[in-house]
Amino acid sequence: QVQLLESGGGLVQAGGSLRLSCAASGRTFRSYAMGWFRQAPGKEREFVAAITWSDYITYYADSVKGRFTISRDNAKNTMYLQMNSLKPEDTAVYYCAARLNTGWARAAYEYNYWGQGTQVTVSS
Repeated sequence: QVQLLESGGGLVQAGGSLRLSCAASGRTFRSYAMGWFRQAPGKEREFVAAITWSDYITYYADSVKGRFTISRDNAKNTMYLQMNSLKPEDTAVYYCAARLNTGWARAAYEYNYWGQGTQVTVSS
């Protein structure tokens, strides 16, 4: 079992930055690919970014590419999402997720473990 806990959400102005953290505990962190998803009110949960286990290759949704950076520190069992140039459209609850595979995935159902989410609100 893997437990995930997000932190770092908050209220920021458009153009500002925020860094989200996801602390993982339980089974060995290195065995899981991890990702970030977000869900705005009335919208489906959407893929934001993912990072592989073996080679730390990263993947991003087109909407955040160039603005967000995903990273992980296996020694600390922590994943991060650095969000720059934030837009009001980025407002959502952001979820940390892990899957029982070394490869990445875009679909939410491919992930086995989820955090409870952290709210990010970007004001215009």
